[in-house]
Amino acid sequence: SDGNTLPTIASLTMTVGLPADTKGTHMSRFIELLEAQDGPVDQQGVKRLLSKMLDRLDAISGTIELRFPYLVNKTAPVSGVKSLLDYEVCWRATISDDNQFAFCMQVNVPATSLCPCSKEISAYGADNQRSHIVIAAEVVEEVGIEELIAMAEKSASCEVYGLLKRADEKYVTERAFDNPKFVEDIVRDVALALNDDPRVHKYVIEVE
Repeated sequence: SDGNTLPTIASLTMTVGLPADTKGTHMSRFIELLEAQDGPVDQQGVKRLLSKMLDRLDAISGTIELRFPYLVNKTAPVSGVKSLLDYEVCWRATISDDNQFAFCMQVNVPATSLCPCSKEISAYGADNQRSHIVIAAEVVEEVGIEELIAMAEKSASCEVYGLLKRADEKYVTERAFDNPKFVEDIVRDVALALNDDPRVHKYVIEVE
């Protein structure tokens, strides 16, 4: 949404729904559509590609799903050292039988959760866990990938960085200790953030 482009490698799933009297579809046309695609693809670009796919294959409904790693150059909180962290992203665009368009974006965000129970019963220290926060949001306007990532990371005990120096390790340890969260707490906090965003129509949140 900021005009920048990111090179990545995506796995695509392309499916179409056909009229009852149609025996099958032309598989090669899926590849032809992809080969004709040039330049960066954004969320609106996926919608246009989906419409072309239905026209090209004489289909009444269809879905295009892209799964790809999204790399973010993160800055450590104290030392300022930079490192890349990858997030799993899925874009899914669908046109239904009644010609309704829907776009869903899913992000899988690694984060730290510190157990409130462990902190409560310990004289010092507490149990830290690596958590994965999965947000699948159906949006009615474009939402940036990093916006959903930020919602997830702000709801955790502490975010994850690719590279930390000693001072950073102290910061993230203390940050998590001061911000204990059960997985239920993380889900509720992400839900509150999504509820406040008018671009989000509906969503599913999972934390493991």
